[in-house]
Amino acid sequence: MTFYWGNNRRFNSWSTYAQNKFGNRLQKISVNAGFSCPNRDGNISYGGCSYCNNEAFSPLYCSKTNTSITEQLNEGIHYTKKRYKKVDKFIAYFQTYSNTYAPIEILKEKYKEALSHPEIIGISIGTRPDCINDENIALLQELKKNHIIFLELGIESCHNKSLKRINRGHTFEQTKKAVEILSSKDIHITGHLILGLPGETREETLKQAGIISKLPINSLKLHQLQIVKGTKIAEEYLKNPKDFNLFELDEFIDFVISFLERLSPEIFIERLCGDVPPRYNLGISWGNLKYDQILSKIENRMEEMRTYQGRLFNPSQ
Repeated sequence: MTFYWGNNRRFNSWSTYAQNKFGNRLQKISVNAGFSCPNRDGNISYGGCSYCNNEAFSPLYCSKTNTSITEQLNEGIHYTKKRYKKVDKFIAYFQTYSNTYAPIEILKEKYKEALSHPEIIGISIGTRPDCINDENIALLQELKKNHIIFLELGIESCHNKSLKRINRGHTFEQTKKAVEILSSKDIHITGHLILGLPGETREETLKQAGIISKLPINSLKLHQLQIVKGTKIAEEYLKNPKDFNLFELDEFIDFVISFLERLSPEIFIERLCGDVPPRYNLGISWGNLKYDQILSKIENRMEEMRTYQGRLFNPSQ
């Protein structure tokens, strides 16, 4: 069966689309460019997001002090070529903290260093809705003339009560405004959303599929809430575990399928769950399964159910 997006996968896979468009896998190479966040340095708050510990998802080469972007890319590309034999197209992924949160001259310097690497064909920039402004948008548009440019925006939740509880320091209204501006400038937007934040019912979390579908985003990354060592939310969890309704694996598989059913079929899916290293995980363990194994379980279950992304999507709601 061929679905809305032109192939037989049961969700609109970005990786499948990118491989067809670019002729091969687009592999992201993470870099730590030394940025901070406005909810870390006191501009709007201190301490950062309560769930955040960058060490839990950043490669070891990104944690080295005084290591240049070029050196990080060299090491990341070397490792990736050993792991994936046929990969030859690389994107520099500015992943750590808020990577548009700096004066424009610093942004230019950092981005252009990455783009000057002979094996890098583009950049993907992780940031926050409140760190988007006219200057950095204009810079992205200029770079976009000759390079692939993606912007990854931490939405995290559509509910302001959840954003407040996790100390995001911005509102969902700010997210909508940033997305609308970026979309009007034809910049590829990937939204990040955390499923199962404390204080949200399953119904409230599921409702976000319809809310997200109304935003002019291109792609979506989903993450289940994970309790990561060294975070404020880990302290809260250890003190009051009953405040948290974490997903067991089978429950999450069914839930994320329900989410996909209600999501617009036009939105590419870049990721369907997170997989923090076991040594950092204080919450529910899924048996140390890797992402590809969990993804396979989700797709097999969708096949059994004969369902697909957008099956219950209603654009009028």
